[in-house]
Amino acid sequence: MKLIYSKWTDQSLTDEQRLEKLFSLFSYILLQTNGDVNEALDWLSQLDEQYGMFDAEMSLSDFIQELKDKGYIDENDGMYILKSKGEMRVRQDSFKEIFGNLKKSTEGFHETPISGKGVERNNTTKKYQFGDQPQNIDTTQTLSNAFKREGIDDFNLNEDDIEIYDTELQTTVSTVLLVDISHSMILYGEDRITPAKQVALALSELIMSKYRKDSLNIVLFGDEAREVSLAELPYVTVGPYHTNTKAGLELARHLLRRKKNTNKQIFMITDGKPSAIYESSTNKRIYKNSWGLDPKIINKTLDEAVACRREKIKITTFMIAQDPYLIRFVQDFTKANSGKAYYSALNELGEHIFVDYIRSKNKFED
Repeated sequence: MKLIYSKWTDQSLTDEQRLEKLFSLFSYILLQTNGDVNEALDWLSQLDEQYGMFDAEMSLSDFIQELKDKGYIDENDGMYILKSKGEMRVRQDSFKEIFGNLKKSTEGFHETPISGKGVERNNTTKKYQFGDQPQNIDTTQTLSNAFKREGIDDFNLNEDDIEIYDTELQTTVSTVLLVDISHSMILYGEDRITPAKQVALALSELIMSKYRKDSLNIVLFGDEAREVSLAELPYVTVGPYHTNTKAGLELARHLLRRKKNTNKQIFMITDGKPSAIYESSTNKRIYKNSWGLDPKIINKTLDEAVACRREKIKITTFMIAQDPYLIRFVQDFTKANSGKAYYSALNELGEHIFVDYIRSKNKFED
């Protein structure tokens, strides 16, 4: 029988694959519209006019009905709203988009070089000790030890024969993700907030699915700082704000102080130098200066970096702009905290943060 293979096109997708692809696209558009379902559907309609995404087999109306049937959206007085299941779908799609691009070699838990009573097996084995988990017994090596000692005809198993897969001691980590929501995050026609939100959602999904003993708090900082819940994240918008980095760090430090985990860290995503602080700890009036590196603002922010270092909180800064003032500040900031800093293009932001999180060997100071 002769087979003829044609070139693959989008139309080659099965109905289910095509629907999944549309769901993922819709999730990303929702992040750009700050969770506004009606605006996201308008965008889809415009994309359909330009690229012919829908047809007789799957119209835009059919897709909207699929969103309803899946429980992702609801309709109220002719307006569509995102349901909690839809928020979960956005988070899961963000995770797949970023995590799917990582190499398999980066997968794993937060491992330490110390062997202990963990759950992740090594390739090596050791003699059984009281307290070792029975599920980690190397059956093949255990039986081999017994046969070598007594022979097949007089089989007798004792405690000295038992071999256990060695395990790596796993640690838990408390993380605060600091996200800049100052006005520059949408200036000059470049959308920087959407990738930042996507990373936050994906990191949340990673921790909930793979590192359940870890914790993640999300803090936004503009003129002031505030913590947001996971449910609020898709709806986060950038405002006409300056960059109060000190307030963000101060709130992150306060949140981490309440955590029982020994290992604590801050991931900060920013595209600008600090340009605002509170006048004082009691006076919440904002002192602002967008020009250059204001010594008053910079020194107070560096003080916060030192305070984090004293409390054994490592800060990793992800710069998504190459402003010379930002780079100069981050160099001093990183030195003050003994932390790390990366310049990251927007399309690589998620990968950099995931790799840093997953491959971390918890080199925290005792």
